[in-house]
Amino acid sequence: MSSDSDPSPTSYREILGLEIEEGLSQLQRSNTGLMLSGLSAGLDIGFGPFLMAVVFTMSSGAFSDPLTGLLVANAYAVGFIFVVLGRSELFTEHTSLAVVPVLNGQASVTELARLWGIIYVSNLAGGALFSLLAVQVGPELATVEMSAFGEIAHGLVKYSWSTTVLAAVLAGWLMGLMTWLVAAGQNTISQAFFVWLVAAVIGLAHLPHSIAGSVEVMLGMFARQGITVLDFAHFLLWSTVGNVIGGSVFVGLLKYGHGIRGGTDPEDIDVDVEEETADQKSG
Repeated sequence: MSSDSDPSPTSYREILGLEIEEGLSQLQRSNTGLMLSGLSAGLDIGFGPFLMAVVFTMSSGAFSDPLTGLLVANAYAVGFIFVVLGRSELFTEHTSLAVVPVLNGQASVTELARLWGIIYVSNLAGGALFSLLAVQVGPELATVEMSAFGEIAHGLVKYSWSTTVLAAVLAGWLMGLMTWLVAAGQNTISQAFFVWLVAAVIGLAHLPHSIAGSVEVMLGMFARQGITVLDFAHFLLWSTVGNVIGGSVFVGLLKYGHGIRGGTDPEDIDVDVEEETADQKSG
């Protein structure tokens, strides 16, 4: 997601330029490249919800509720670290990252819609595949009880649409901030810390993340813990709406506007996008 260029950006203008550069590089990728990267992200992020269920199972009756909550939040963050540092594409990152080049006039809304659509669908496909595998393997290994999947899933689907949207705005906002913090990170360790910090906050507050949360709900649904397809659809729709608003408006639009209003003209932002590879040009 973030560039490995050296030195790391230190000023707001440098970070903004790097965000635009990274967003453009993803907008220019081929459909196949985006799909495979999105599928990988959907698979990898599933380890977070799976480890949450493992922690729930292991801590049953052994720890207090506050301690269990902290452990579960840290387990939730693992999937995000795998995805972000592994450089695969997650939909909620691009609700802010890919919006910035559009605001800067270097990409179209159509290109943004293509990117969002491919990554969103492939993320969900990867999450579904992981969920199907996890509900088969976890109980057989005696590391997860089926009821743990249900407990986690019910914690997301029990709210009204309005509560889900508003909470998802906060989750999308935090995910947008993650992209900026990772871009500002001086090294891999600092970037991992920022990913952990944001993801742990989302996990601790149990805010609805449209992709990781969908894996949580699908685990409960495939484990036959009273989660219906309608429950899943309700969660997916309203969490997606909230995530898009949070990432696009509260991070992408406001931070870009802050940079431009601060005296940076769009044409003056230093963006050095590498020439497209043969794979990016295909598809």
